[in-house]
Amino acid sequence: MNGSHIDDGDEPPEHRRYAQYLLALEGVAEAEEAELLAAVLRDEDQSMAEAAANQHLERRAADHLTGPGFPVWAATTAAVIGDRPFLVRRLREWTLLRSLALDEPWTEEELLTASDWFQRTVVTTRLVTSPAALGLLAERGRTRRVRNAAGRRSYPPKGA
Repeated sequence: MNGSHIDDGDEPPEHRRYAQYLLALEGVAEAEEAELLAAVLRDEDQSMAEAAANQHLERRAADHLTGPGFPVWAATTAAVIGDRPFLVRRLREWTLLRSLALDEPWTEEELLTASDWFQRTVVTTRLVTSPAALGLLAERGRTRRVRNAAGRRSYPPKGA
């Protein structure tokens, strides 16, 4: 990989590669993104590689979430990440977040079985305004924190 050189003799090599991967992924052109992401995921240290891929996925998904290019980006990314369970789940949750933000179809099961991270994200992002989703999480969210936050945003508020 060509990128800026990080010189710290005490730092483990996988930490240096992680930083280099993030720099490269941050600046990659969309046309080369899938190829670079695949190269990162071929790293011998799979934990580090998946962490770098996830960091990139989080950044790109947030940037593209409500834009018209998200579905193509998500499909391309899904093909690259393959069957890596955490990355597959996170991409699926970003896709569900898009559905909620754009008021597209979703199911109760998808929302209730999603991760704590996802449910917290739904109740804290202003992109999601769905009374049905917020009401469901206010009643049956996985944690008290999620239920309370969703309750504060539910329309109409509980008890009104």
